[in-house]
Amino acid sequence: MTSVDDSEVPPYPKLVRLDGRGFIVIGAGQGIGRQASHALASCGAHLFCIDNQESLAKEIADEVGGIPWTGDARDRGDVEEAVSEAKKALGRIDGLVDIVGMAKYMDILSTSDEDWDWTFGVVLRHAFLFSQLAGRAMADGGGGVMCFVASVSGISSAPRHAAYGAAKAGLMSWVRSLAVELGPSGVRTNAVAPGVVWTPRVSGYLGERGRKLQSDNAPLRRVALPADIASAILFLCSDLSSYVNGQTLVVDGGVGAKFPYPMDL
Repeated sequence: MTSVDDSEVPPYPKLVRLDGRGFIVIGAGQGIGRQASHALASCGAHLFCIDNQESLAKEIADEVGGIPWTGDARDRGDVEEAVSEAKKALGRIDGLVDIVGMAKYMDILSTSDEDWDWTFGVVLRHAFLFSQLAGRAMADGGGGVMCFVASVSGISSAPRHAAYGAAKAGLMSWVRSLAVELGPSGVRTNAVAPGVVWTPRVSGYLGERGRKLQSDNAPLRRVALPADIASAILFLCSDLSSYVNGQTLVVDGGVGAKFPYPMDL
């Protein structure tokens, strides 16, 4: 203590530990999901690894000593079954990490009803279903944490990303509402909003030229790696963030902070 402060100092390094806690990870098989699974497991969490590809679910579960599960995260029946099995396998549900999301590049004027519905299904519907069902289990069990992957496209407008941006903005609003309604039950809810992340899917789409352009555009002069986003997820899932609730943490290397002057000025 000092002469004016006798408050207790917590064991900060221990606050990141998740020993014995059971987490559901949706979209666990690759990219951000795989790295998030390793981050959580390395701090002691027991994982229920969900992916829509059976082989990927098994591979990541084998890597982190978790339990594999395959299903459609947009289907209520599949989600009900997944949450029920996760509770049985883990003993209790202490956390939910939802990575799932994908964008189609399309102009607003050419966006079809099918494109719109697909986008909201793959970005937002699974968050609604899993947060409702896993959230109920955590609220009944005395508390827990939920963390979703949003996007900077839900904060500012990206070309040909209108439907995706609208869905991600809806996800961030959903996160705030979950925080307010479930907070009294001891359930915290937050999100991470990445910019471009060098996942297997993105790297295959953009290629090395795209990587250079994205790196040159970032104040840190590199593109984000899945581990960068997983680190933020780990923080929001651990007791280091015990008073963070209803927030979206932007992890974009400072891209959104800069005025878009031409690079050669």
